[in-house]
Amino acid sequence: MYVSAPETSLRDRVATMYNKIGTVHNGDRVEVLEKSRRFVKVRTDAGQEGWIEERSLVSQDVYDAFQKLAKEEAGQPVQAHGTTRAELNMHDTPSREGEHLYQLKDGEKVDILKRATAQKNPPKPPAANPPAAGKGSAQPKPQAAQPGSSTNQPPAPEPKPAQAPAASAAHVAQGPPTAAKGKEATPPKPVMEDWYLVRNSAGRVGWVLLRMVDLDIPVEVAQYAEGQRIMGYFVLNTVQDGDRQVAQYLVLLNEPKDGLAWDYNQIRVFTWGKGHHHYETAYRERNLEGYLPVSTGHQVFGKEGDLPTFTIRKEIEDGKMVEITYKLNGPIVRKVLTPEEEAAEKARHQAALASHHAQKQATAHGKKKHK
Repeated sequence: MYVSAPETSLRDRVATMYNKIGTVHNGDRVEVLEKSRRFVKVRTDAGQEGWIEERSLVSQDVYDAFQKLAKEEAGQPVQAHGTTRAELNMHDTPSREGEHLYQLKDGEKVDILKRATAQKNPPKPPAANPPAAGKGSAQPKPQAAQPGSSTNQPPAPEPKPAQAPAASAAHVAQGPPTAAKGKEATPPKPVMEDWYLVRNSAGRVGWVLLRMVDLDIPVEVAQYAEGQRIMGYFVLNTVQDGDRQVAQYLVLLNEPKDGLAWDYNQIRVFTWGKGHHHYETAYRERNLEGYLPVSTGHQVFGKEGDLPTFTIRKEIEDGKMVEITYKLNGPIVRKVLTPEEEAAEKARHQAALASHHAQKQATAHGKKKHK
């Protein structure tokens, strides 16, 4: 089994009075030797033996689930860097009901990998096999017959329900409840929560509540969020301003609420204005249905040279997911055309030239005929 508590002591015995003979920490592996009610006797990798509360341990299956998650996300591009607001449990799924093993400290640095949304309190499935009557059921037991009484006596009449208070004038004016009008009451909407998949410096990966992580984006950029939630950010390149290097950013934004189907609905590119020494918006695209991950890189574009690029994923009208790449040349952002788009653009350009040439010849021919 594995230690899920931040830190706990090994006891020499299971009793009210005991001696601490060692300490184990979050994530430590232990071998189970014996069980006694809510305590387990374990042996650490260092050879220490002692008793520990079973609630401070998780099984091999839980550990394997986290190892699998870390392996699957090893190549996932980082979408932002953040800092935890408090001590947090890392879950194996984006859910409060998910298993947890590792813990993050307050103020710990993490990499943001993914975002997901889940219901805060999902309904629990009904019991598969409810207990039969007389075998653990919650039915009241029959009272024993009193001496001198007859078991064939008719049952006592049920008490009448208490008289409901008279409706107030306000209630009368509003009319009867919706159910009385033949319409079923609308069930309340489920409360949704957003989660981040994060990785810490030790390489441990797990899901934590999004609102418990602050992104480490500079305040000079964050101040332009305009009330939206920053979902991720990327350094595209740096520029020289005097004696310092200043980063230029791609920022992903979304509405400031949980439960949205998409990860971001706006992208903005912030470049550094050397004249006024502050960030300026070089590019903005709104009303997206964008999804992580976003990737960045570099590409050579002929005479333009080696330029920073970024690729986003978004859903278009027919529900199809497409990838679009952009390049940053100085303060100018342009879409990078695919080979198919380049061919179509070249064909349109050639058609326009041919049309212009034909029109020019027709004009020249008309003038010659007129003379």
